[in-house]
Amino acid sequence: MPSGARGTARATTTNPLPATDKSPLILSGANVVLPTGTVQGGQVTVDGTRIAATAPEHARVIDLTAHWIVPGFVDLHNHGGGGASFAGGTAEDVLKGVATHRRHGTTTVVASAVTGDLDFLALHAGMLAELAQQGDIAGIHFEGPFISPCRKGAHDEQLLRAPDPAEVRKLIDAAHGHARMMTLATELPGGLDSVRLLVEHGVLAAVGHTDATYEQTLQAIDAGATVATHLFNAMPPIGHRAPGPITALLEDERVTVELINDGVHLHPAALRLAFHHAGAARVAFITDAMDAAGFGDGRYLLGPLEVEVREGVARLVQGDSIAGSTLTLDRAFKRAVTVDGLPVGDVVAAISANPARLLGLADRVGSLEPGKDADLVVLDAAFDVVGVMRRGRWVVDPRPS
Repeated sequence: MPSGARGTARATTTNPLPATDKSPLILSGANVVLPTGTVQGGQVTVDGTRIAATAPEHARVIDLTAHWIVPGFVDLHNHGGGGASFAGGTAEDVLKGVATHRRHGTTTVVASAVTGDLDFLALHAGMLAELAQQGDIAGIHFEGPFISPCRKGAHDEQLLRAPDPAEVRKLIDAAHGHARMMTLATELPGGLDSVRLLVEHGVLAAVGHTDATYEQTLQAIDAGATVATHLFNAMPPIGHRAPGPITALLEDERVTVELINDGVHLHPAALRLAFHHAGAARVAFITDAMDAAGFGDGRYLLGPLEVEVREGVARLVQGDSIAGSTLTLDRAFKRAVTVDGLPVGDVVAAISANPARLLGLADRVGSLEPGKDADLVVLDAAFDVVGVMRRGRWVVDPRPS
C-alpha cells in the first residue's frame, strides 16, 4: 500500500456549500499526486474553473485527510458507456456515455468510431465534431475501416478496406479539425502514405488491428506512427524468430502503447512487460469501452455486430471475439495499484499525463498544476472514487450530503 493510505475516512467540509457554488475551494489534507511526486497532507486550490497557485482568504476548506487527489483521467480510446454508443449513437447517446464515464473519473474522453460504411463514418464524424466543438468530447478516434481482416477482432470484415489516402483524407475533413487519432494496419497498400497524411494534418497515426511484421512496423514508426492501439490485442504475438509488431512498438521511444487493464485483455505479466520495456512515460491506459460500460450485462450492438456481455466480458455473438470492454478508468486505476503493484505516480502518468500529452492538451489537463483546468479525482484509501471535479464543478461530490 502506498504511503499515506491509512484507513478510509469520509470527506468533511468546514464550510458546507452546494455543489453548484462557485466559491474558491481548498481541498486539504490529501495525498496529492503532482508531476514532481506525491505530497502527503497536501492541498489543491480551485478558483473558478482552474487550479490556483494561491488560496484566496475567503476560500472554503474541504478536509480530505486519508484520501488521494489525482488529475482527472484522460481516455484516448472509448466507444461508449451507460448503455449508449459513441460509434453509432445520436448526440444524446454520446452525452449519456460521456456522463457515465465522468462519474468514474474520466474528465476528458475521445469518442472512438468502429468500422462502418465510409459515408456513414463521415456523417457521424460531423456530429461528433459538433460535440467536440462544444467541449463535450476531446475529439474523434477512427478505429477502422482501414485495418487487417486477419486481425479484425470485433469489426465487420465486409466493410474493411485498405487505407487509401484519399479516403483517409475524407474522414479527416469530415471531422472538421477534431480528428485526433486513426488506427491503421500500416502494412496494407497505402498504409505508409496514409500515416504520412495523418501526421501532416496533426492526427495521431496508431498501429493496430495489424498483421505487420517487425520490419513493417518499424517502417510505420519511421513514417510517423506514434501510438500502438491496445498493445498485444489484435496483432501477432511475439515470436523468437518473428518478433512482430509488439516488439517494435515496445522498443521504440517514439511510440506510446495503449493498454486495457481490465484483467481480461491482458495477463498481469504482459502488463508488467509493457511497463518494463516502454516505461511509465510511454504507457496510456485506455478503456476501449463499449455501451455496456457502467451499465450491465446483456446484448448490444458494436457498429453492425451483435455483442453479448456476460459477467462484464463483451464478446461477439458470432465468433466469440472479445468486443471491446466494459471497463471504466477508475477500475483500471485501482487494479493497477492494488493488483499489479504499480506506483501511484506511474499509474497517474499512464491514465492522465501521457494521454493528455498525446492529444496536445497537456497545457490544460493531465496534471494538477496552477492554471490548468480544475479536473481532478478524489480517491479513498482503497482507491475507490468518492469525488470527481471537472472544470471546477463537482460531477461526484465527496462531501457528506
